[in-house]
Amino acid sequence: QVQLVESGGGSVQAGGSLRLSCAASGSPYFMAWFRQTPGKEREREGVAAFYTVTSATFYADSVKGRFTISQDHTKNTVYLQMSNLKSEDTAMYYCAAATDGYGLRWSWNEDRKYNYWGQGTQVTVSS
Repeated sequence: QVQLVESGGGSVQAGGSLRLSCAASGSPYFMAWFRQTPGKEREREGVAAFYTVTSATFYADSVKGRFTISQDHTKNTVYLQMSNLKSEDTAMYYCAAATDGYGLRWSWNEDRKYNYWGQGTQVTVSS
């Protein structure tokens, strides 16, 4: 069983930065951040992912160069450092984790890859 708890969301001016945290109670092999914007995107989109075995990282084109995903093994925590935030980054951000071996069939940005989800943390960017 894996439990995920996100934190670090808030409101920030465009161009500012935020750091999201996801504390995991287990040891998933793949962790990711997704986001959902009710007004424009009803479905969750993959933002970034971290493969814990090799520390490989993956990013959506829209955030590449601005966001950085990382992991602190000692704290079982994954971080999403968000810089140069834009108004279009406004969304509910969800931490996701994969522990099921069948998840290896799916790419990092497909939500069906992940079998655990956090409660979400809101990020609002003012312009």
